[in-house]
Amino acid sequence: MAGKCLTYSQRREIERLYTAGAAPAEIAKAIGVTVATVYRELHRGETGKLDAFYRPEYSADVAECALQSALRNRGRRKLSAGTESGATDRHRPRS
Repeated sequence: MAGKCLTYSQRREIERLYTAGAAPAEIAKAIGVTVATVYRELHRGETGKLDAFYRPEYSADVAECALQSALRNRGRRKLSAGTESGATDRHRPRS
């Protein structure tokens, strides 16, 4: 599953299992991904609150919003402070 995003239904399953108190390793086994993928997903969907087990609360909706935002911004460059067009010295045409 390298390079593929989790589906919304997989995120909902992560939310359901995590809310029920399942460990990330159990969640990974249940949905067929690596434990690292589950940890990244839990970090992506943090709401800023704690759940009943005093762990960071996870929301599939927050994670989906974060993913869509990251996909929209993929490949965009930020404007540099000293340039108007965002071009750096390395990309600026020589005169």
